[in-house]
Amino acid sequence: MKGASKTAMDNWIEVNVAVTHEAVEAVSEILTEAGSKGVAIEDPQLINDLRSSGTWELCDIPEQENTEIVTVSGYYADDEKLDGRLAQIEAELQAVEERIGKYHFGNTRFRKISEQDWANEWKQYFHVTHVGKSLVIKPSWEDYTAQDGEHVIEIDPGMAFGTGTHHTTNMMMERLEKIMHADATVFDVGTGSGILAIAAALCGAKEVKAVDIDGVAVRVAQENVANNHLSDKIAVREGDLLHGTEGQADVIIANIIADIIIMLLPDIPGKLKDSGVFLASGIIEERMADVEAAAKEQGLKLDAVDCRGGWVVMQFVKA
Repeated sequence: MKGASKTAMDNWIEVNVAVTHEAVEAVSEILTEAGSKGVAIEDPQLINDLRSSGTWELCDIPEQENTEIVTVSGYYADDEKLDGRLAQIEAELQAVEERIGKYHFGNTRFRKISEQDWANEWKQYFHVTHVGKSLVIKPSWEDYTAQDGEHVIEIDPGMAFGTGTHHTTNMMMERLEKIMHADATVFDVGTGSGILAIAAALCGAKEVKAVDIDGVAVRVAQENVANNHLSDKIAVREGDLLHGTEGQADVIIANIIADIIIMLLPDIPGKLKDSGVFLASGIIEERMADVEAAAKEQGLKLDAVDCRGGWVVMQFVKA
């Protein structure tokens, strides 16, 4: 039994779907609903934007030529449930195509990977990155000397999600810089690698409660929190959405996808202090109106929006 458990943890099946930009969220949702431990989005346009932005300290990735195709990847344990999950994915991808027309390129691809493979592959895309006025994201395998006033976040994503290179994570970190105050309590929903929880603590939060439904992400986030010497400020727990948090927060952050955020919204008013802020991201521009309408039904008012590369961060307060 011990050996079987290790295999389930270490071996994964990666499912790759090449799609148009417009279909990214629909396919991400399909992969998530089938049980993916997060979704990775490889967007060539984003890579080109990062290459030219100057935010990467080092970049040895060539300019991407075909920017029309985005690869969305899901990750599934190689266990007895795998065949059923893959069949579900194919059926739902076909249903979407029948509804909206052709949106993906070629066949769905599958490959077996280990947790070590995952970590090594990230290294070619993940370099020291500057975010906002003071935050610096440093992979654990690269060297960097902090300048005066900089807060360095050392991250090893492992099999968790969140390196800070995607627009959604970048914008969330920039907004945390703007709104954080020294006495703040923060709830981080779907913490992934823990990067936003760490950013919140470095921006001045007094206490951060981070939650993720995935046990692998919880383990990785706890390790990243410890490596950044923030275990006294950040508690990471396994839980679904806000389950696992106690009391109320000054700031609630969720960098997920639009439909999951809409599911989360009914719990926000009870968990958010009257003067608090809810930051929602992982939302494509086309879904912004849906999220705003759902938030309004829960007594939340849209207070600010940041947009970049077709993605948005939405800041809500109690109406």
